[in-house]
Amino acid sequence: MAISLYDISVPVFTRGLGQLAHVLDKGLAHAQAAGTDPDLLLQARLAPDMFTLTGQVQSASDASKLGTARIAGITAPSFPDTEATYVELQARVAKTIEYLNSVDRSLIDGAEAREVVMKARGNELKFTAQRYLLQFALPNFFFHVTTAYGVLRHSGVAVGKMDYLGRFQ
Repeated sequence: MAISLYDISVPVFTRGLGQLAHVLDKGLAHAQAAGTDPDLLLQARLAPDMFTLTGQVQSASDASKLGTARIAGITAPSFPDTEATYVELQARVAKTIEYLNSVDRSLIDGAEAREVVMKARGNELKFTAQRYLLQFALPNFFFHVTTAYGVLRHSGVAVGKMDYLGRFQ
């Protein structure tokens, strides 16, 4: 049986976002147990030239919703990057999952050859939908999810590999 473009996109993004929500929850619990303001974690970063935790979560959200929309041939909703609290950041992840679950699989399955054109750093990049998903959208998404995990871990939050991977059913 062949695997569909939908099956390697939307469920993968939603699972990754679910695990991102899980590690964010652990960050919140860590801050509460330590008696610190969880919003202080939002400005944490791994290196001075990298996004903060907030930026990593926003970028993971954008990568998944834009990735899905581009391969489906539709316009993604705009989520302004205005999250200033931990609760708002968690809500962004939930809103992204809700959007992904609303995309009709019939818009994605069979669209492997659909042209995807995007601009990046002043350049126009052209892909087939399949190549875009596999070579850009998924790696970009997981870069930001992994980096958000790393920011939390670096900030002292007790997260481990299984928090990132999640349970397998």
